[in-house]
Amino acid sequence: MYIMMDIESDGPIPSKYSMISFGAVIVDEKLDKTFYGKLKPISDLWIPEALAVSGFSREETLDFDDPAEVMLKFEKWIQENLGNKKPIFIADNNGFDWQFINYYFHYFVGRNPFG
Repeated sequence: MYIMMDIESDGPIPSKYSMISFGAVIVDEKLDKTFYGKLKPISDLWIPEALAVSGFSREETLDFDDPAEVMLKFEKWIQENLGNKKPIFIADNNGFDWQFINYYFHYFVGRNPFG
């Protein structure tokens, strides 16, 4: 089952910079199963131009949710909506979005449900 993703970050690579938000939708006829998370930065580094794309200020992102909690909630959402079906990650910029989701899942959850 395809899950379309879009992430926003404050820089070009995970770990050195932070994923600050992401959205997901299960690709089916209704497109009514969605998830949205806002994540507190994991680094003191950030690029103002990169963050500006999200529409959030640095100060706003500092009040976002704990990344570990968000990733656990996202994993649970995937399990609740897909059951035994394997999630398949797709994105408009697959390489960019994947690197952040993969890193955050492995770092904060210890596994990636996308494989």
